[in-house]
Parts: sequence; structure tokens; C-alpha cells
Amino acid sequence: MKTFRADLHIHTVLSPCGDLEMSPRNIVAKASASGLDIIGLTDHNTTRHCRLVSSLAEKAGIFVMTGAEVTTAEEVHCLVFFENLEKLKMLQDLIDSSLPDIKNNPALFGYQVEVDEDEKIIYTEEKMLLNATGITIDRLEKFVHQHNGIFIPAHADRMKNSIFSQLGFIPGTLNADAIEISSLTSTEEFIRHHPEASGITIIRSSDAHYVEQIGISTTDFLLGKPSFGEILMALHEEKGRRVEI
Repeated sequence: MKTFRADLHIHTVLSPCGDLEMSPRNIVAKASASGLDIIGLTDHNTTRHCRLVSSLAEKAGIFVMTGAEVTTAEEVHCLVFFENLEKLKMLQDLIDSSLPDIKNNPALFGYQVEVDEDEKIIYTEEKMLLNATGITIDRLEKFVHQHNGIFIPAHADRMKNSIFSQLGFIPGTLNADAIEISSLTSTEEFIRHHPEASGITIIRSSDAHYVEQIGISTTDFLLGKPSFGEILMALHEEKGRRVEI
């Protein structure tokens, strides 16, 4: 068993709020320089950069949790991860079918571009990715677990787009694998304000939109090796795996 340092909430240039320097190549270079063993790729409502980031990160000895930050119908941001590209495509199909057909305005919200390994633009997403999908949080969670994914409400300590800011509570039927908080609050303070979260694993991530933010807030995982299955076990404290923040 070994401790692995993770930042599970990172955006690329494909996210409209992501800085133009957040290319897959720059993200992997910064993650490596920051001593990260595991990163989570979580662009807003899209998984298009997952394949390239995973390929580049593997060469650097970094494991990638591939997924997206999905905005539910209630405007709750949720981190969703799947183990392989086939299941990521199922997620992308669900998002594409439920994201409003509203065109992005780059001047207001930023560019939404996919780049290749040489940082050349190969695709521009026309739909506004910051919009809420038509997927309810309950439906999203059930879809994720039906396909053996990981479901984590994002930045739950924030006053915007969090499960508490939008719903005011954690629904009793919601099966979250963990809850993410930012570096702005301690675990003790968060639980004091939201005691209903005390039985759920808490992780901390950077929500990086700029290169310099990568790794500023992290979670340690005690694992046999970095893998999707091992991380899932750690979130549920199974077989000696666990989370340390």
C-alpha cells in the first residue's frame, strides 16, 4: 500500500472558463512538476479531451480519472468518472441529448476548443457548455452507478452551483461516492455546517482553470496502485484503501 497524491478536478481549454494555456500537454507537465500521481479530467459537460490527456499522462507516469463536470437540471455541478472510453461515450451521448442547443459566445464566456498533442485546434464546440443539462441530479447519479462509474457532487462548500446552494440538502435517495470541497474550508467546518455529510467520504481538489492552480488543493489516496477500481475502493474505505485529506 502506498500514498498517491491526487487532484481530481481539472479543466482544459475545452471548458469555456478554462484558460487558453490549459492544453493537455501543459496540464500533464504541470501535474508532473507538482508531484501529482493522479489527476481527474473534468471539463464542463464534455469528455473530448480525455483520450489525449490520458495518453500524455501515461507517458509521464500519471494516472488519469477520465470524466466530466456535469451540470444537472438543478444547476448542481457534479464530477462524474468512468473507467473506459466506451462508457465515457455513453456519458457524452447522454449529455449531448440533454444540453440546450444554445450557441456559445466566446467574447463573453471564452473559447471552447479541442487541441491535439501539438496544441493545434482540431475542433470548436459550438454549444454553450456552461449551460445546465436537462438531466436531474437523481437521474445522473443512477446513470453513473448503473454503468459502474463514480459520482461526486462538486465544490459543496461554495455558494454557487453546489448541492447545498442549489438544493439546500443532500437528498436521502442520492448515492454519492464522495463529496468534494475546496481549500477554502476545513473538513471539520464543513461537517459542522452540513452534518448530513458526515457519513460520506470528503475529497479536496483544485477545480483548476489555470495552469498555476493545478495541485493547489489535493487529496491523498492510500492504494495498492493507481487505478479506477482502487480509487473507488478508497472512497468507500474497502480492503484497507482509504482517503486522507
